[in-house]
Amino acid sequence: MQLQAIYQNTIKFAAKKHASQNQVIPGTNLPYVVHLSNVAMEIIIASQETKQFNTAFAIQVALLHDVLEDTQTTFDELVNEFDEEIALAVLALTKNAAIAKEERMNDSLSRIKKLSKEVWAVKLADRITNLQIPPESWSVEKINEYHKQALQILNTLKGGNEYLEKRLSERIENYSKYCNTDSQIKHQ
Repeated sequence: MQLQAIYQNTIKFAAKKHASQNQVIPGTNLPYVVHLSNVAMEIIIASQETKQFNTAFAIQVALLHDVLEDTQTTFDELVNEFDEEIALAVLALTKNAAIAKEERMNDSLSRIKKLSKEVWAVKLADRITNLQIPPESWSVEKINEYHKQALQILNTLKGGNEYLEKRLSERIENYSKYCNTDSQIKHQ
């Protein structure tokens, strides 16, 4: 199947699932599929900069990365619609709601690290895409925590995709202007 057909089939599936939840990008009125397509775009560009990269697989995972976490889609449904490798990748990118909130990122990153570098790339691309102007409803604590998690993702997935690591590092630096830490307050 051609890459365009893979993209179109996958985004239609994901868009339908997220739209059924009336999901929008936090802080906007944009349908969630915009976020998914932005993550996939990061993957497409990164694939041109990365040797031995399974672009078709990575695009599918990018478009599906939140479908288990944010919709009623099941693991078995992903296996049946796509395949087990894609379903396992999406599962690794899904935070486990059954464990303590503060442990979810570590858990997800440890599961991601056991999979292919394409899955690492999707996690990097996801955070690149998410490091925008924080929603007005976010507290300073939440903004700071999101920044801290971005650094954790970058450090944990170091060596996964040089191009995306550089992009994420730049985004983290830009995002730091929204953070309000005690050390920044003292130096102002």
